[in-house]
Amino acid sequence: MQSIDEIIENDDIVAVYQLMSILRPHLPDAAAFAARVQRQAQAGYRLAGFRHDRQWQGLIGFRLGENLLYGKFLYVDDLVVEPSSQNGGIGKSLIEYVRKYALTVDCANLVLDTGLYMPYAQRFYYRQGLLAKGMRFVESLNGVNNA
Repeated sequence: MQSIDEIIENDDIVAVYQLMSILRPHLPDAAAFAARVQRQAQAGYRLAGFRHDRQWQGLIGFRLGENLLYGKFLYVDDLVVEPSSQNGGIGKSLIEYVRKYALTVDCANLVLDTGLYMPYAQRFYYRQGLLAKGMRFVESLNGVNNA
């Protein structure tokens, strides 16, 4: 059986650390990851996962926002699929999950960033109907470059 479920409980957040560390290898350990997710959740961050036979195979982290450029939007912070499960429709299912949610809360746009060094991810996003609309510039203020 497969499902997409929101991940709220600390034990579940800890359980998906290894999967998230594929995308975010700079996160030091499961406890630090769980603490960060809980802290970000206070500002509206949500984490959902694709589960097949009780195994987490994909994750999507997202939040709602509003600005002058996009109006009300849903921003995808994190999207990762277990490498052995890639090309099986999990990423597409996770994008569709947040797209449907965004529509129910009257978002005008679905927004995400991806690294310039990630051509396969870019190709995937194009196939999902997302279009490249800009470039993000980042300055590290603490000397740590995680992006």
